[in-house]
Amino acid sequence: MIENFEIKNLKEELKLFENKDFKEIFWHTSSHILAQAVKRLFPEVQLAIGPAIENGFYYDFDIDTPFSPEDIEKIEKEMNKIVDERLEIKRVEMSSQEAKKLMEEKQEIYKIELIEALESKGENISLYSQGEFIDLCAGPHLPNTSYVKSIKLLQSTGAYWHGDAKNKMLTRIYGISFPKNSMLKDYLDKLEEAKRRDHRKIGKDLELFALLDEGKGFPFFLPKGMVIRNILEDFWREEHKKAGYVEIKTPVILNEDLWKRSGHWAHYKDNMYTTKIDEQEHAIKPMNCPGGMLVFKTKLHSYRDLPIRMAELGLVHRHELSGALHGLMRVRCFTQDDAHIFMTESQIESEIIGVMNLIDNFYSTFGFKYYIELSTRPSDSMGSDEQWEAATTALKNALDKTNKKYKINEGDGAFYGPKIDFHLEDSIGRTWQCGTVQLDFQMPEKFDLSYISETGEKQRPVMIHRVVFGSIERFIGILTEHFAGDFPLWIAPLQCKILPISQAHHEAAHKIFKNLELAGLRAELDERNEKIGYKIREAQLQKIPYMIIIGDKEITENKISVRSKKLGDLGSISLEDFINKISEEIKNKSF
Repeated sequence: MIENFEIKNLKEELKLFENKDFKEIFWHTSSHILAQAVKRLFPEVQLAIGPAIENGFYYDFDIDTPFSPEDIEKIEKEMNKIVDERLEIKRVEMSSQEAKKLMEEKQEIYKIELIEALESKGENISLYSQGEFIDLCAGPHLPNTSYVKSIKLLQSTGAYWHGDAKNKMLTRIYGISFPKNSMLKDYLDKLEEAKRRDHRKIGKDLELFALLDEGKGFPFFLPKGMVIRNILEDFWREEHKKAGYVEIKTPVILNEDLWKRSGHWAHYKDNMYTTKIDEQEHAIKPMNCPGGMLVFKTKLHSYRDLPIRMAELGLVHRHELSGALHGLMRVRCFTQDDAHIFMTESQIESEIIGVMNLIDNFYSTFGFKYYIELSTRPSDSMGSDEQWEAATTALKNALDKTNKKYKINEGDGAFYGPKIDFHLEDSIGRTWQCGTVQLDFQMPEKFDLSYISETGEKQRPVMIHRVVFGSIERFIGILTEHFAGDFPLWIAPLQCKILPISQAHHEAAHKIFKNLELAGLRAELDERNEKIGYKIREAQLQKIPYMIIIGDKEITENKISVRSKKLGDLGSISLEDFINKISEEIKNKSF
């Protein structure tokens, strides 16, 4: 974390803003400016918390009536006034008793609760002041308020205190800020573009999936969405077969003994759905790995069998708060494209490299750039220091051998082992964490897995957990936004629409439709009594890659007129040549 810095001019500030830690300081300071502005305009408001987040900041307030759009506008203006006042930001340390007394005087009940939670540690409490405003905070912050040049408050929503639905609903204001106005403009332009690409709207317009109140967080896939889903799963199976994986399927519900053995009951139970069967507690699986280990244990393995690569498209369920749900990106049930690789210690590096090559093949097929993070041991972890050191070193060696650039993400590994995360970059520069490779010395021990070594003795295998898509549902959401619904031909739910000009051309259109079907192409025939211009516009709105127009001229010449959504009128061509052309495009998975 950047603790000490000096900013002499805008150029230095812009350079610092490229640093993730400085950005966090910048946005955390902005959240305090937001809280100060709210307290100036609404003195009766109770302050909760206001952290920096991945893109910007928020602050939670306890207020009887939620803020109106007019209120948000006033708050933003007041924030700009605070920036212009160039208020010096000072760190203040005091005992927990002094801090509690200060917050009691200010009647800040949420701050008192936070101080009481820190009291047990016996440390001094830190606060930050700017002008008349002071707030409980660990810091650090910018030297003064003037460095926050450009502010925009984005939205106001409800949020439970501590994220717990049993607690009071607070009002959360989200914002973004930058050291330069042009940076804010660029961000807001991207935000507008992201709204245009919102997979929830496109998914509804293109009839891909439905998000219904009868199953919040449980998406319904419609016929066209199932086409995309099946294409992804078929591609996944084909590539995994080439890479030497076998496919398995494990149950959705397993008893509590299993989850206690795996550690999920202790570490993850709050996110699991449970039920009683035959008077015993069971859980709907939140992860596939314990089932994979039970499959490994169904027979005795020799060192000659290793590595064993077992892949599963496994449906998992996780309890997410309703406020966290977001289309296909954050759901309560999803299909993980899991695989578990069981191997000897000597095979670790080669297997990790094999997984990295497989992931690279997948992402390049879809046209994604990506970057890599290596996440190390978290505070809530299982296993010895030696095991964690060996696992982390193995991942680093594999990354170094493939000459992959990567960043270290300290303390963000899984509770059972370190991991490599793959972050996709989409067409408007956003990143999405999808693929992951996790090395695990813990689970094989917990499940007493073994294989017979060359000396005839039982040995413990090492295990890799990995996903490529991450989840089928989320990957479809990412693809939808990446392509804005204009899917490449090989993924498009409907590849071609046949548009007869009038009823006289229906017979010829039917013959074309049958030929396209025989060629394995996904086509649809529009026989409605509508003008051809209307049919073309509607097909374009449905983002159909190709349109075939049939009229008198086409029937006479025994050709078809082809229109591409992206390139416009392609002229006349024989049906055979058209089928060959787009079949090649599909085969090559062209963009």
